Amino acid sequence: MEDLHVTTTGDTSASDSVDANLEIWARELPELDLETEGIVERIHRLERFVDRAMQETLDAFDVSHGEWKVLANLRRAGPPYRGKPGKLAKRLDLSSGAMTNRLDNMEERGLLRRLDDPDDRRGVIVELTDEGKRLWDDTVAAQAEKESIVSSALGDREKRELNELLRRLMHAFEDAHGPVIPPHD
Repeated sequence: MEDLHVTTTGDTSASDSVDANLEIWARELPELDLETEGIVERIHRLERFVDRAMQETLDAFDVSHGEWKVLANLRRAGPPYRGKPGKLAKRLDLSSGAMTNRLDNMEERGLLRRLDDPDDRRGVIVELTDEGKRLWDDTVAAQAEKESIVSSALGDREKRELNELLRRLMHAFEDAHGPVIPPHD
């Protein structure tokens, strides 16, 4: 991925890569709402940049996206960073077999350990190891560094305004269609 640490000139009137497509749509589909198309296409392209950066981060740390999501869910639980496999599987939309395989691989790599569930003699709880916590923290730090382009391109007020606008869009879509991604993915 290209170096994301750029300094912007502040010239928001300069064309970007979406504008060329919008010019075509203006000619070919004059009835199309180009402002809406521009917003949607820019969100989509920014998502692709972030996804690509995230995949590069995960590759650099030799962790799959699915493993990272398990680490994230356990990390979000707070100390002592534990969770029940069934609950994790439900949050991650995995079958119990797929969850077991993922946990087996992660336990073998020393990222988590299984403990007896004190409330269920037949059950287990999974817990992040120090290595698992360190790996998740390191990947988040590396990704945050890549995402710092937001800080270089927007001021504090602009970030708050953009967050508010995006929040309004999220509410509109979730009100109409429900959440796309389950909480705590």
